[in-house]
Amino acid sequence: MDKSILVIEDDATLRNLLSEILEFEGYQVITARDGLDGLEKLKDNRPVLILLDLMMPKMDGITFVEELERRGLHPMIPVIILTADHLARERVSRVEPEGYIEKPMEIRTLLEEITRITLDAG
Repeated sequence: MDKSILVIEDDATLRNLLSEILEFEGYQVITARDGLDGLEKLKDNRPVLILLDLMMPKMDGITFVEELERRGLHPMIPVIILTADHLARERVSRVEPEGYIEKPMEIRTLLEEITRITLDAG
């Protein structure tokens, strides 16, 4: 089974940190700096999961998930939304992500959520 994860995060430091952690855990990681870049990466890749920042330039996380749905890729590819906006849960609920984690996050919590979702999907 392919164990690739697409990390879409505009903060380069966090994007690189998540990539290193996930690679250490045995995942192949594809990175994108915003929603538009993420859609471009999906042309050639089918990850088992997308880690998605909510607030990004060019295309935010909600718009990205709506576009995935229009393309028939969600919920086929599960999404975990990451956000520093502690009031965003209600806004995010309309696109029904498989996971929602507030920043700053505990890495253990993130890894447990990834495992739960990929096991459910697999």
